[in-house]
Amino acid sequence: MKNAWRCGAGLTLFAAASMACAEFPEKPVTLVVPFAAGGPSDKIARDLAEALRKPLGQTVIVDNAAGAGGTIGSAKVARAAPDGYTLLVHHIGMATAPALYRKLSYKVPDDFETLGLINEAPSVLIGKPSLEARNFGELRQWIASNGGKANLAHAGLGSASHLCGLMFQSALKTNMTPVPYKGTAPAMTDLIGGQVDLMCEQATNAVPQIEGKKVKVYGVTSLKRLPLPSLKDTATLSESGLKDFDVQVWHGLYAPKGTPPAVLAKLNSALRVALKDPELIKREEALGLTVVNDERLEPAGHRKFIEAEKTRWSKVIKDAGEYAD
Repeated sequence: MKNAWRCGAGLTLFAAASMACAEFPEKPVTLVVPFAAGGPSDKIARDLAEALRKPLGQTVIVDNAAGAGGTIGSAKVARAAPDGYTLLVHHIGMATAPALYRKLSYKVPDDFETLGLINEAPSVLIGKPSLEARNFGELRQWIASNGGKANLAHAGLGSASHLCGLMFQSALKTNMTPVPYKGTAPAMTDLIGGQVDLMCEQATNAVPQIEGKKVKVYGVTSLKRLPLPSLKDTATLSESGLKDFDVQVWHGLYAPKGTPPAVLAKLNSALRVALKDPELIKREEALGLTVVNDERLEPAGHRKFIEAEKTRWSKVIKDAGEYAD
């Protein structure tokens, strides 16, 4: 229906609006991913799209709108019609973009409706295969002895690997030489080839390289060890001396500001059903991800979490002095 998005817009339209909301969705729903196809966020969005089809009763399409550290796709959703048919799947960059970018065409979270957190994804600190350090203790000594000469690859400003790297340097109270790439794939290729020293990357991407012994692993960034076969004996960085070090790349679902409450309620309900899908849970756990099942799955809890993350990362980014125009 043409005016479906105006659910509850006025008293005279109440009956029609209620009917329109009851019929949502009447056409396919699009999940915008602000990163390129093939990456971890894209994989998560495609698994979620499959799980959302049944509770929504519609096809769910994934649209990759990559560029500028996720801000292009985010802006696209912020400007979209607030009718529930264009949604955003974004990671931790949603909370860090306000601090990273001096000029941002949207406000977080003001220009979005929070629908709930999807998952949390810990990262791992990995190194080139030729590094002599056998464990994190030795690696820490190696970094200290090399001063700023030790380098740290990342997949671009605002990427999960970039943010994790900033927190890692902050915890060590040292500066390393950043080596930015246009994506995870080229960064990982150069790490495997020995052109760069270290990288802090999502377990989702790093596990295959660890299993193939193409990189060395020095620690997990979450407070708990990962149950994956290749990482079950790998200590957390917190256990290894960086007390309370906890960096997890979470993903959330968003709608444009002004989406009708009834539509938001349907979307949140569908998300809850999707996150209980056994096949989705199986896929997430196989990648080292944890499906969210707490107050952050509530829109209000999600919004509160975003605000806390903005505050947390703003200091780290400000101290590092790394910004984009």
